[in-house]
Amino acid sequence: QVQLVESGGGLVQPGGSLRLSCAASGTSGFIFRLSVMAWYRQAPGKQRELVAFITSDRTTNYVDSVKGRFTISRDNAKNTVYLQMNSLKPEDTAVYYCKTMFGARDYWGQGTQVTVSS
Repeated sequence: QVQLVESGGGLVQPGGSLRLSCAASGTSGFIFRLSVMAWYRQAPGKQRELVAFITSDRTTNYVDSVKGRFTISRDNAKNTVYLQMNSLKPEDTAVYYCKTMFGARDYWGQGTQVTVSS
């Protein structure tokens, strides 16, 4: 079992910034530093989409719409993955979820709401 807890969402004006955090914990066998961690988001009426992921060797990948604005990072000492979001746009409004895989199944956090509005 793996537990993921997101935090850091909120209401921000266009052009603003937020940093999301996802703290991971798990049973014996789950090794955070070896795990691929990902951020997804789901806007109202839309499908959930992959925003960014980071591998164990810190290779990162981003969806085109956030490249140059969002940065994913990890702190293995804290078992935490972050998503720094800058230059936020109204279209970034969504529930953001943290995800990992362990034992051939996906684990999701509960999500954190990000609203970009003036």
